[in-house]
Amino acid sequence: MTSINDFLLRHRLRIATNPCISPDFCLDWPALRAQLIEDALGRPVPGLTHLPESRFETKQATWSLARNAHCDYAWVAHAKPGVSGSVLNALLEQPAIVPIAGTTCIAFPATWTNLLVMKNLILSFDTESTIFPTASGSLQKQSLGIGARYTTLHWPAVAWVMANLGLSLTANQNSIPRELAYDTDVMLSGQLDRVPFPFIGTDVPEGHQGQSVEGMSHGAILTYLSHGFHHHRRAWGFNADHQPIGGKFDQREERLVAGCLLASYITFDLSPELSITPAVADPAVWCAIHLPPPVLTSVRKRVEQAGLTVDESELVRLVASVWPTMVKMQERDRKYTAARAAAFTTDLGREYIRELSIDELPGLTTPNTIAIMLALCEAMDMRVHYVAPAFGFQKNFPFADQEELRRRVSAAWDVCKAFDVSIGFHSGSGKSPANYRLVGDITGGRLEIKTSGRYTYEMGVALSRSHDAKDQALWRTWFDFTRELAASSAFSHDDTEQNMARKFIVHALLRENQPTDIFTCEKTCRQALSALPRDPDCMFWFEYNFLFVLAPGGKPDKQNLGDHSLAGYTQRAKCYAISPEARLLFAQGIANYIINLAEYTSMSDSDTCAEARRRLNNYTSYQQLVLAIAPQRTSMLRVVHV
Repeated sequence: MTSINDFLLRHRLRIATNPCISPDFCLDWPALRAQLIEDALGRPVPGLTHLPESRFETKQATWSLARNAHCDYAWVAHAKPGVSGSVLNALLEQPAIVPIAGTTCIAFPATWTNLLVMKNLILSFDTESTIFPTASGSLQKQSLGIGARYTTLHWPAVAWVMANLGLSLTANQNSIPRELAYDTDVMLSGQLDRVPFPFIGTDVPEGHQGQSVEGMSHGAILTYLSHGFHHHRRAWGFNADHQPIGGKFDQREERLVAGCLLASYITFDLSPELSITPAVADPAVWCAIHLPPPVLTSVRKRVEQAGLTVDESELVRLVASVWPTMVKMQERDRKYTAARAAAFTTDLGREYIRELSIDELPGLTTPNTIAIMLALCEAMDMRVHYVAPAFGFQKNFPFADQEELRRRVSAAWDVCKAFDVSIGFHSGSGKSPANYRLVGDITGGRLEIKTSGRYTYEMGVALSRSHDAKDQALWRTWFDFTRELAASSAFSHDDTEQNMARKFIVHALLRENQPTDIFTCEKTCRQALSALPRDPDCMFWFEYNFLFVLAPGGKPDKQNLGDHSLAGYTQRAKCYAISPEARLLFAQGIANYIINLAEYTSMSDSDTCAEARRRLNNYTSYQQLVLAIAPQRTSMLRVVHV
């Protein structure tokens, strides 16, 4: 048994209430195996559920999923005519015969190892299968990136939107290793690196959501499969966002590559290596020494073909500053490619989308910088599908000057068109409808809007509106957690922490038409904050809320935020223990927001969006929404994923 599975079972942290921590989605195979056998013999097994909407085929068998009350999953295979039990037995690890009369039935645990083999079995038989995330369809040119900083409870809503709009999305997106644990053994040993959060005045361990990258990959696949989304035959993607290149991440590069094996989309974040690359005294001489001779010539020619005139000194200065980082990006890209070639047997299973994130370079990104960086990628034989420039976006705020936004995006798009590359808009949550329409019009829909923080907000809205007493108690604790962080940070000795907290507090007070001259002493500030209603639109709640999920006891103790011990995961379980009413409200909030983004950016037409909203907002139970994910077929019994 792996260390992480042993930890989870010893502490009774089961997938049903704490999903996606382990790479495996079956922690106790002997127990589930016994339940499947008992069920096949006609004996009642409370909590065991067969999921008929998950049905699919491979060359050897017809398959479906089963799970028990703990949400341990099994792959259940019924042999096709002429296929022997020994052939089925050899497909995956840990086979178990399920004694069903008249058929050869074998079950296997939903382990990470078995999942990787299943991808080959499925795609070698059905080259258009959409059970796994892929880099196919429209995803290479346009998407909406649906991130998560809190729980995985948003996935059914995302599947519903894709099904009802007929739209492919990047339906699983997280920054790794910042948000997801890249190695559960390192996590258990307490050796995860710490990520600075200047606005709260402390560092928080990586993986502050509690999931592992493999667990997140596995969980998304099983969720969409359980609900029958794959029957729509619509591609969806998984973005391993902000993959850090170079710097301190060199030493764990192999684990980052292995953990992201099922990602169909990689965002290369160049900032770690760029931040430690020294400036050179004479860029022209440096380039002559360090660059292969054809590179600079190729870049210069390609930039000119894109219609830009770049001064030679500007060209060599930028190339010299980024070349060491680009070499490391190329090395990482080759490792991603090699890992997929070793693990997967089909071209579709190996392909992935590349995004070049250059929004971390100093200042706003100029058209010349975009052109030079994309030309470098071409010269180094790295096909880039998206580039993410810095446009001056602030997280969760609209861009106030439409004409200035038009100017910046139009200039960038002129370059991107010449390179056949789409634009990735990072920090995409919270922009105005006019902002979204503008960038959609300029790019003709060749874009991706990355969103994440909005979906945590929608959970707060759902809990605050729920009539369930436990939901209300969780909401009060969550809001008070952020209020305490704001109050203490407003009087921090750290200038950045204090200034940000006061900015958040002032914004919240102005929304309620309250005086803002409250920082004469901490007592006055706390009194003013106590008078505010618990409202998810309070800026301090919005900014601090994601830290609640692994805060032991829901307490705002900065030293214990992002706690990967039993105490942290006990807290995380509370975030999953919400009522069906809250789940429906949450799913409706998520889906409505994505529908709006799709309409504003012209990815979906207004009539389709209007009809989807009508259906969505008419649901009176969470079960109704979940049952509407699969194609509507009355002959198949459907069940709800917990």
